Amino acid sequence: MSTALAERPRRTAFARYRQTLWLLTARDLRVRYSTSALGYLWSILDPLVMAGIYYFVFSVVFDRSVGEDPYIVFLLSGLLAWMWFNGAVSDSTRAFIRESKLVRSTKIPRTIWVNRLVASKGIEFLLSLPVLALFAVVAGAELHWQVVFFPLAIVMQAILVTGVGLIVAPLVVFFRDLERATKLALRFLFYASPIIYGTQNLPESLHLLAAFNPLSGIFGLYRSAFFPDQFDLLEVMIGAGMSLLVLVVGLLVFRSSERAVLKEI
Repeated sequence: MSTALAERPRRTAFARYRQTLWLLTARDLRVRYSTSALGYLWSILDPLVMAGIYYFVFSVVFDRSVGEDPYIVFLLSGLLAWMWFNGAVSDSTRAFIRESKLVRSTKIPRTIWVNRLVASKGIEFLLSLPVLALFAVVAGAELHWQVVFFPLAIVMQAILVTGVGLIVAPLVVFFRDLERATKLALRFLFYASPIIYGTQNLPESLHLLAAFNPLSGIFGLYRSAFFPDQFDLLEVMIGAGMSLLVLVVGLLVFRSSERAVLKEI
């Protein structure tokens, strides 16, 4: 009986957290789209333009084999997922600074200010998948049974992005230069991750090192729906372990700095 009574407040708190998270996420999406004439199109226009540029450079100008054919599908399956990671991490650098009054005045767990960014960018990613499907149909890419790994990739990426956000968000409050450093790191990570190429295009001596970039295993899971050879069990296992490790580190950093953050903002 006492155990059941103890469980009830926890369930209520979780339900309240989930409801508030959804309200904040919906607010972010509504504000982002209501102030733009193109609205939803902006969330897919950037990766489409980038995909067009890289497709032109590698397939037309240099005529080199990078990734797999159809290359446009290969590109988009990595770029769309990258936009989720890049957008959520970039916005996390301003998660507490932008909403400082609300962060200080509300009693909800402060992790929600990071999780709302992960959720809103994740929803944008899900809304962009019909575009990937359209290009796959037009380019004649075959859908394979490995598409069942898509949900696993989404979960892994959500864990990874949340962990990175929980590290970056509080630290930027104390070290404002970290915001610019994060942008530089993301630019480097873009080219260090298998987005415009696959890990199979790297020298064999670098395959194990590339696997410790959790995005390698995540992108491989996404791409395996159209390109089964992109699935690498070792990459996925290492990527899953690294994603969980980043989340644990993020939670530790967040908890140890939360009080100091509230005093600083």
